[in-house]
Amino acid sequence: MTVSGADATTVGVLALQGAFSEHIQLLRLAAESLKTRNAHGSKWSFIEVRTPAELGRCDALILPGGESTAISLVAARSGLLEPLRDFVKVLRKPTWGTCAGLILLAEAANRTKKGGQDLIGGLDVRVNRNHFGRQTESFQANLALPFLGEPGGEQPFRCVFIRAPVVEKILPHQAGIQAEEASSDDTVVAPSKTPFDELAKEELNADVEVMAKISTRSPALRDNEDHDHPGTEDIIAVRQGNVFGTSFHPELTEDPRIHVWWLEEVVKAVLRRQQFELADRSI
Repeated sequence: MTVSGADATTVGVLALQGAFSEHIQLLRLAAESLKTRNAHGSKWSFIEVRTPAELGRCDALILPGGESTAISLVAARSGLLEPLRDFVKVLRKPTWGTCAGLILLAEAANRTKKGGQDLIGGLDVRVNRNHFGRQTESFQANLALPFLGEPGGEQPFRCVFIRAPVVEKILPHQAGIQAEEASSDDTVVAPSKTPFDELAKEELNADVEVMAKISTRSPALRDNEDHDHPGTEDIIAVRQGNVFGTSFHPELTEDPRIHVWWLEEVVKAVLRRQQFELADRSI
């Protein structure tokens, strides 16, 4: 796949349920922004993904917000669940999950009945589903997101939280951690997968980076009776190598800045893959 040549970099959005069309719209805005800045000279193709064949065309993928249980059930019935796990955990291609997508990309999720939720995995974290409470406890908060630029150099991002999860724990790289997580009540884990080459192993072995937090004393949470948790901050965005997850819904705003940032990360990942394969062929 060439980034600056005649071929386009193909980004898919899983379109089984949830806010997939909103992601497509913001991806198009982000691509226009990059084009205006003449960044990378990339050409882009954005597609809705409902079949393994469509997934096979993708260089990168977004898992949208929605109902994580419904998305996993439809993926399993569509023969997509294992191809998705291979995409994220074996091929280690760039993948971003928002809200429900973050749950699906976690290696462990609590507040879930055994057998009631299949996970894809890819992020060495445990998520707490519906952390902020019920649908009626949904809220918005204007937050500074340092990864969008120098702290204080960017306008706050309007983060939309709807029955949102948070990252409850960053899991260590160690054998048996999934079995340990699965032994906890109401916790499900993703199946293990082996990366297919050294570059994919590097992505797997990357540390989990905390990309954004929200203060538990945020005015937006002041009247939320369901939000009664220890600590002063909740983790709402993380990245581990090729996988990125956000608790909130950037697709439900008209602000493409996170999509712009992520497309730039996709370009870097595609270039790394190209360079790795060229070096591998020259050996």
